[in-house]
Amino acid sequence: MRYPERFSPDRQKAFSVLDEASVCHLGYLADGGPRVLPTLFTRVGDTLYLHGSTASGPMLAARDPAPVCVTVTLHDGWVLARSQFHHSANYRSVLVHGTPRLVSDPAEKLAAMRSLVDKVVAGRAGDSRPPTARELAATAVLALPLTVLSLKQRSGGPVDDEEDHALPHWAGVVPLRVARGTPRPDSRSRAALPPYLRPPDAPWLEPVVLRGCHVILEPLDLSHVDGLFTALDDDEVFRHVPRHRPADRDGMAAIVAEMLEMTGIRVPFVQRSAVTGEIIGSTSYYWHDRAPDRVEIGGTQLGRAWWRTGVNTEAKLMLLRRAFEDLGTVRVEWQTDIRNERSQAAIERLGATREGVLRRNRRRADGTWRDSVLYAMTSDEWPAARARLAALTAAHPPPQPH
Repeated sequence: MRYPERFSPDRQKAFSVLDEASVCHLGYLADGGPRVLPTLFTRVGDTLYLHGSTASGPMLAARDPAPVCVTVTLHDGWVLARSQFHHSANYRSVLVHGTPRLVSDPAEKLAAMRSLVDKVVAGRAGDSRPPTARELAATAVLALPLTVLSLKQRSGGPVDDEEDHALPHWAGVVPLRVARGTPRPDSRSRAALPPYLRPPDAPWLEPVVLRGCHVILEPLDLSHVDGLFTALDDDEVFRHVPRHRPADRDGMAAIVAEMLEMTGIRVPFVQRSAVTGEIIGSTSYYWHDRAPDRVEIGGTQLGRAWWRTGVNTEAKLMLLRRAFEDLGTVRVEWQTDIRNERSQAAIERLGATREGVLRRNRRRADGTWRDSVLYAMTSDEWPAARARLAALTAAHPPPQPH
């Protein structure tokens, strides 16, 4: 970082580094000595806004304006050279000097806070409660003009001495990146995963409601726990499921939480009776390889009172229609325990083709390995299957409420 040739005067590149970084380090003088604190920040035009408590050191120091230094560094990779001396790092770093002011105007402070929240996750400011007057009073915001700033960066591979090129050591770059993980819902969260937290290339993850004459499929959340526990409280329902039957409501809550934590590879639905509105089961899409043209339907559990009523057929009809017609998939798959003959018969009634057996590919609830029968339906087979499923659904008129 000490080499002057790595300096760049490009303000727009410096701005892009500031916009990409999530944390800065604020250096200031206090009590006759230097202090450096990490803090959150955001950029609005030519101004950097830094967030803190009204009682924090830099915010108190800002009451008597004095110069500060703000640094931001993005570490893009390790550079491995043949010699230890020439090992390095690829990076982008911005240094800002200036004298900040304490933001006192409520409108400017609110705008800075909104920008900061949207920097945490784009779209979040419009999907969260704004600060109250008390919270705003307890929050301090510094405004630092981006007048004096510099960008330094390094990219590319190692710079070895010529005589070291013949050494038998691997050399190159190990790229590094910060990646957003799978969102994990709070234990008391009742809201579906918002669109701005879904991967941009994941149409499967859109929380949709599918409505039929027999059944309604809606995105699963923790508010469905009680209804699911009541509907599925049956040993037979859990006979071939790779988890134990929950003994109580808390056990079912743990199962639902586990489903919700699989955001990014699973889209769980709760099944409701279209006639009574009561919860009667669950089912899911699985999206294993991040390819939009293949999806699995599984995790289906239906209360025994709704077996052979047309509910399962209509639910699968809606899931298949969305997969093939709305999302353009070319292949839908199912897997079921080789011992589960009832499930195999139900999948075959849908028009799926048995393609083989995956040996010892999943564990049962008792810890033993199961063989899974693999079924699939392709987009070429869908038109005939759609007509068949529609006829089967029509043959089961929905029950009337008592």
